[in-house]
Amino acid sequence: MAISSDVIRGYNDTMILYLLLDQPSYGYEISRQIKTLSHEKYIIKETTLYSAFTRMEKNGYITSFQDQNTATGKRRTYYQITGKGRAYYQEKCEEWLLTQEVVEQFIRKGETENGSY
Repeated sequence: MAISSDVIRGYNDTMILYLLLDQPSYGYEISRQIKTLSHEKYIIKETTLYSAFTRMEKNGYITSFQDQNTATGKRRTYYQITGKGRAYYQEKCEEWLLTQEVVEQFIRKGETENGSY
C-alpha cells in the first residue's frame, strides 16, 4: 500500500528539510532518499518536489547554489537548509507529534472477528 499524496502533502517540507539537516543535496537524490527511507511507500512527484523547493526558498527555509557535476560536466542545483529552515523543521516536528496524538484518538487498534471495523 502506498501513501496518498493528499495525506502527506503537509509534511513534504519536513521530509525535505530533514534530508538537508546534515548536508546540501539535489533534487534527484532527495527524491531517491524519500523513496528509500519510506520503503517505497511514498514516492514524491518531481513537480511536487520542485514546487516545495521554490516555496521553501521563497520563505527563506533553504537556499540553492549551482555546482559542476564532475562525472557529466553538467551543472546541478543543490539545496541547503538555513537557520530559519531549521526552526521551521522543528516547528513542523512538534506539529506532527500533536497531529499524531489527535488522529490516533480516532484509529481503532484491533479488528473485529470478521476482519472489519
